[in-house]
Amino acid sequence: MAINTLATATLFQTNLDKIAIQDATTGWMDANAGQVIYNGGAEVKIPKMSVQGMGDYDRDTGYVQGGVTLEYETRKMTQDRGRKFQLDAMDVNENNFVTTASSVMGMFQREQVIPEIDAYRLSALAAQAINYQSGALVEYGYTAAEGTVLRKIKEGIKAVRDHGYNGPLVIHAISDVTMELEIALAGKISAVDFAKGGINTKVPAVDGVPIIETPANRMYTAIKLNDGKTSQQEKGGYEKGDTAKQINFMVMPRTTPIAITKQDKMKIFTPDTNQDADAWKMNYRRFHDIWVLDNRLNSIWVNIKEAKD
Repeated sequence: MAINTLATATLFQTNLDKIAIQDATTGWMDANAGQVIYNGGAEVKIPKMSVQGMGDYDRDTGYVQGGVTLEYETRKMTQDRGRKFQLDAMDVNENNFVTTASSVMGMFQREQVIPEIDAYRLSALAAQAINYQSGALVEYGYTAAEGTVLRKIKEGIKAVRDHGYNGPLVIHAISDVTMELEIALAGKISAVDFAKGGINTKVPAVDGVPIIETPANRMYTAIKLNDGKTSQQEKGGYEKGDTAKQINFMVMPRTTPIAITKQDKMKIFTPDTNQDADAWKMNYRRFHDIWVLDNRLNSIWVNIKEAKD
C-alpha cells in the first residue's frame, strides 16, 4: 500500500512546529504571539491597542467617556529559510520511510533550525537595545567574575524595573555567567518554575527572575545567514557576524518580544513522483521573525563582553 504522503507531511509539520518552540531557548517568546493573526505565508497581523487615561468623576454627569483604539498592523516575516533532502529509494522503502525521515528531520531541526532561530531572535533584540537612545540600556566590557556577576545581573534587573516594567522578567545568559553566579552564591541560588511550549522546568533565578542558560554561539549582537548556494556559504545555517560581539546576558520583560515561527506546508515526494532522482524528497521551509513594539523598546538590557568600539 502506498504511503499517505499528505498525512505524513502534516504530521511532521505539526510535530516540528511543536519541537521548535519546546527546544529553542527562546521558545517562551512565541507565547506573546497568541493574538497575532496568521493565515499562512509570510504575513502576520499584530494587534495594537491603546486606551485613554482616567478623568475626574462628576457626581452629576458621572463618568467621562474613554476611548479604546484597536488596530492591526501587518508585518512580514523576513526570515524565509529552507532546505530539501533526498533519501535514496534503494536505502529507504515504504516501511521504514517514516522512521528514517523522522530521524533526518529531527536532527536537522535540533542541530540547524533551532540554533539559528535562537541566534536570530537574540541578535535582533540586542540590535534593538543598541539602537535605542544610543545604547542607553547596553553595558560593554564586562567579563563574568564571581565577585561581580550577581551585582551586574541585579543592575540589569533594576535598569528594566526603573523604566516601569514591574511584571515578570526573563534573563538569557551564557554559561560563563551562570557558572560564576552559582559559584558566587555557593549553592544558595534559588530556582523557579519556567513554562515553555507546555513544558515546565526548574531554572535558576535572581530576585525571582528566571535565568535561561543559552549557548554562547547563539548570543551574538549580529549574525550572518548563509544562503546555502553562494561560494563559501554552501553549508547554510548561520555564523557570528563580522562585527558582532559576545553577549553575556540580556534582561527583558516576558511580554516584550513578539516571536513567530511557522513551517510552510512540508512537501514529501515519493520516488515515483520525484522527477530529480529515484529517491524520497522532503522540502522543508520555515518562516520566522521577531518584533518589539515601539513602546517597549526601552525594556531590553544587554551586557556585552567586549569593549564598545
